[in-house]
Amino acid sequence: MELDKMDENDWKYHGEGNKSLVVSHVQHSRVLRLLKYPAEDSENAPQTPDQAFRHIQNIVDFSSSVMRPLLGEKFIHSGEVVRLPLEFVRQLSIKVQHQRPAWRCNKVMDIYSGCALCLPNLTLPSLHQSTHTPTLCIEIKPKCGFLPSSKHVSKEIKTKVCRFCMHQHYKVASGKWKRSSLYCPLDLFSGNRQRMHSAIKHLIEEPQNNFKIFKGGQCIYGDSDELLDLSSLLQHLRPYFLFGNNRFNSHMTNKAVLNNFIQVLVNVLLSGGRGDGGGKGRSFCEASLLSRDRSRHGSQALPSDSVLSRILQTQMLDNLDIEGLYPLYRRVEQHLQDFPKERGRLQVDGPYGEAFLQKLQKCPGEDDGSVEFAVAKVHQYRVAMTAKDCSIMVTLVPSSEEEEDDEGLPGFSSSVSILDLDPKPFDSVPRQLRLDQKIVSYFLRTAAALPKGSVPRRGIYPAVEREDCTLLFHPV
Repeated sequence: MELDKMDENDWKYHGEGNKSLVVSHVQHSRVLRLLKYPAEDSENAPQTPDQAFRHIQNIVDFSSSVMRPLLGEKFIHSGEVVRLPLEFVRQLSIKVQHQRPAWRCNKVMDIYSGCALCLPNLTLPSLHQSTHTPTLCIEIKPKCGFLPSSKHVSKEIKTKVCRFCMHQHYKVASGKWKRSSLYCPLDLFSGNRQRMHSAIKHLIEEPQNNFKIFKGGQCIYGDSDELLDLSSLLQHLRPYFLFGNNRFNSHMTNKAVLNNFIQVLVNVLLSGGRGDGGGKGRSFCEASLLSRDRSRHGSQALPSDSVLSRILQTQMLDNLDIEGLYPLYRRVEQHLQDFPKERGRLQVDGPYGEAFLQKLQKCPGEDDGSVEFAVAKVHQYRVAMTAKDCSIMVTLVPSSEEEEDDEGLPGFSSSVSILDLDPKPFDSVPRQLRLDQKIVSYFLRTAAALPKGSVPRRGIYPAVEREDCTLLFHPV
């Protein structure tokens, strides 16, 4: 990029999370990720340009020096910090404002620092394409894939129902979402193909902000009402799955198209090494619809080098649960009140380099009462929280029409990446404890007493099958 020739018309709105907004270049495979601030701070910059630069550099360092060794080098794109012309940033903010979801507009884009994170656009990959069919890219936020087994857990329900499923009830009640999702992360991380298939089906049913599909770099399915058209999605997907005996059969059923798409996605998520990557026996979430038939849907070990295995192992660095971690956080907090200058030595705010990684990897198994042990456990928790909140990007590039895989599915070249790997603030621990208490308390008061299916949900297969039905007339 020529920074002195930046033009806001060369960029378009791509998406946003809680703390940043992303724009993509209309021609080149590049995105810019810009910080966001609460709307009440829109008149005054919360950070100086140098502080904003350091903030984004911390994200790059954390991703490259801490998360990359844990999750696997092949999955991580750390990017680089860039300084942009302020007038370009201001015009860009005006241009994208009307494209933002209303529920995200409680925060505004940073127009003061001129700093941004430049990354490859993973929805427009550089994989070699042997056909002219646009690339498909699927973004999944898998969330936490295990149940806590810590002795510090005070409510037994937390060992039976996963955090995501409990949080769904709280989010619907608070108005964050209109409908709850049937997706359960434990099914996706189970390694069992049927459970994984079910998990992805439920993500398609109710994507919320956990599932998006891009075609040729354009989002065609996601969390906004205009992107929740299943019929339109099937029209987009159908050309990719008219193969083999169905290649010239335009009447391939919608259900078959959807099943093939999900199966290809499951295959990619399970690729990488043999089945010894952990996850087996991580039990069921009792909120999952598949938990009733455990004999048929048991967990299987994830392939050791698969993206799900690497994410799950990193998530499990949280082995105390927030309830067991909070007293250790308080120990560190008290120490810093007595010795404020220790904040740097303990790397509470970074720097996130090799020393930080070694600190959490070499943490002793038993609490020796030291502040060093406590801070290492807090660092482990922060890393685990980043892994619980990351996104997986699966890119599918169609192979030539003649190619099919071993299961008779169309051939795709695929790549898998992990993104959204920001460090979680050290001081967020008390807020996480309060949120955990709210979610569990609400679930125990309300949802646990409700019969399954009492919350209205959007079904996907009835709508798909409705289009596939055949009307038969019998003579009387």
